[in-house]
Amino acid sequence: MADAAVRPTTPAEDKRTPAGGAPTAAHTAAEASEAQIDVTAVTNLLLGTWADTRRTAREMIKDPAFWRVDGLSMAEHRERVLSQLHLLVENKAVHRAFPKRFGGSEDNGGNIAGFEELVVADPSLQIKSGVQWGLFGAAVLQLGTQEHHDKWLPGIMSLEIPGAFAMTETGHGSDVAAIGTTATYDPETEEFVINTPFRGAWKDYLGNAALHGIAATVFAQLITNGVNHGVHCFYVPLRDDNGDFLPGIGGEDDGLKGGLNGIDNGRLHFDSVRVPRTNLLNRYGDVAPDGTYSSEIASPGRRFFTMLGTLVQGRISLDGAASWGSALGLYIAITYGNQRRQFDSGLGTPEVVLLDYGKHQRRLLPRLATTYAHIFAHDEFLQKFDAVFSGVTDTDDDRQDLETLAAALKPLSTWHALDTLQEAREACGGAGFLFENRLVGLRQDLDIYATFEGDNNVLLQLVGKRLLSDYGRQFKGKDAKALAAFAVGQTAGKVFHGAGLRQFGQAVSDFGSTARAVERGLRADQQHELLAGRVQQMVADLAGRLRPAAKLSPEEAAALFNANQAELIEAARAHGELLMWEAFTDAVNKTQGESTRTVLTWLRDLFGLTVVEKHLAWYLINGRLSAQRAAAVSSYIDRLCLRLRPHAQDLVDAFGYEPEHVRAPIASGAEQARQDEAAAYYAELAASGRAPVPERKPAKK
Repeated sequence: MADAAVRPTTPAEDKRTPAGGAPTAAHTAAEASEAQIDVTAVTNLLLGTWADTRRTAREMIKDPAFWRVDGLSMAEHRERVLSQLHLLVENKAVHRAFPKRFGGSEDNGGNIAGFEELVVADPSLQIKSGVQWGLFGAAVLQLGTQEHHDKWLPGIMSLEIPGAFAMTETGHGSDVAAIGTTATYDPETEEFVINTPFRGAWKDYLGNAALHGIAATVFAQLITNGVNHGVHCFYVPLRDDNGDFLPGIGGEDDGLKGGLNGIDNGRLHFDSVRVPRTNLLNRYGDVAPDGTYSSEIASPGRRFFTMLGTLVQGRISLDGAASWGSALGLYIAITYGNQRRQFDSGLGTPEVVLLDYGKHQRRLLPRLATTYAHIFAHDEFLQKFDAVFSGVTDTDDDRQDLETLAAALKPLSTWHALDTLQEAREACGGAGFLFENRLVGLRQDLDIYATFEGDNNVLLQLVGKRLLSDYGRQFKGKDAKALAAFAVGQTAGKVFHGAGLRQFGQAVSDFGSTARAVERGLRADQQHELLAGRVQQMVADLAGRLRPAAKLSPEEAAALFNANQAELIEAARAHGELLMWEAFTDAVNKTQGESTRTVLTWLRDLFGLTVVEKHLAWYLINGRLSAQRAAAVSSYIDRLCLRLRPHAQDLVDAFGYEPEHVRAPIASGAEQARQDEAAAYYAELAASGRAPVPERKPAKK
């Protein structure tokens, strides 16, 4: 097994003071006499399939014109971001996904990769550009036909038509199928009449709606000949040449928000607003002049999910941007932690570098491992997206898989970003609280990512339902004998684990060194078995508890589902963590160079064991780990952190960020210069003989 072969039996460096103070660990691979990782190779691995596109985007945003300027008023920030969108157009950074006949390159994966990189310039820029070209423009492209493309895409691409994506309502966010806005067809005039019939139906939180948008793609219930055919999308002009709302349209500014204040979020409402019949984006459903509705997709439910599935790229870009936002936060915190000193050991030794403290390693290095896992998973996710949208592998199953991936990964990466940026802020102390060091602003701006494009818990619920559906599909058409045999197997498995009959030879090895036992027993295949086994058992248990729903009344079935909702979401989370671990392992397996593969294997193990540690209660309750083995997991994580400590700077350097991307004084070398200045001062003072004698004598060694 590859990872077993490269793992040494002792950490790289484990020198501690006799008083038990902070370790005097090696700060680099060279100091630890270890082979250094190939930073360039790891950067290439992290940048992934569209590495060249990412480098092009990063080179572009070295221009200070793209950078967030702290201290701007909301109005000033909004105008700056709008000007930055025009710069994106000038740099041809918005054309990648659009048709070649309009000057695009039809590069769907590269388009997302390029937009994600804007998060390090200013998250407001990343999101506002995503609204313009990834939502508003994509709706016209994906839901419209050639007539719509010819009419509107050139102006959308050039920013002559800034637009809003009007799906969310004050009263309905994630539940798009229940939105209140209506578009009722009038055959006499061949127009749709758009209304927001009550306050909760107002379109809300829309980028470009408060100020800049002159049109919107409006999602509404399509009603014709007295029949509601469900949610469809309409192109609706909003403002005249003077920037005033057109008749029947009104709105409000959402005002100051908790972050992303460079975006002019606002509300829209419609009172009998008429648009031509041809403004229906009719790729998946059309209305004839006489009001007859037609669609190639007969099922209303399938039609609805097909239309929404074409807009999945919003979730994809949030997943990637959140992952790279975490990377930037960790680069700042780990670089600072490698230079900032605090407290001596009590022996009169120099103050200790923050990252030498075990707790500091525990705070940052598992999050670093998780960030790597997110980035690797995102690249596989992006490959899937590109294959579907390019038509290479575009089937119903492929689109359903893509939607499930989006719903699984976006919640975990956005939650991870918030957790990581907060921990990074605290790990940098007071310096981390200064706006100039980026962490506070990033944390504010990325907060809403957990809600954008679907609330995270709602998305995970969709994943859980898909897992249950796939589980049930295994038994479709099976006879009673086969089902009985499966049930016996499930029961046997529960008895095996629940009765304390341990996997991996735990009963024997646990009598020895538990730290070494867990190292031997939780390598790649065992980690995978633990993570996959958790998903499988959670889904099987849920299926068993929900099986009676088929014989219950709708009210009772809903109550039963609600009682198991939390477990369903946890099963979906476990599924997402498994996908991340597998993507990380794929990346390790294709890594060239033994020393680089060794370090990435340790990092992958740190991620896998951190996931196991997070869910130790489940593993203990379900008999998947013995008490001894469970206790050893945490101690081995500590050992992995110490083992990775000399490589920490290389691992964040491998994110490939340059000073123009980081723009945080505490990660610029300024802290190291302060430390060197202080050390030189005290050395000179001691050499001069003028140093005062401390009242308190150092402890004896």
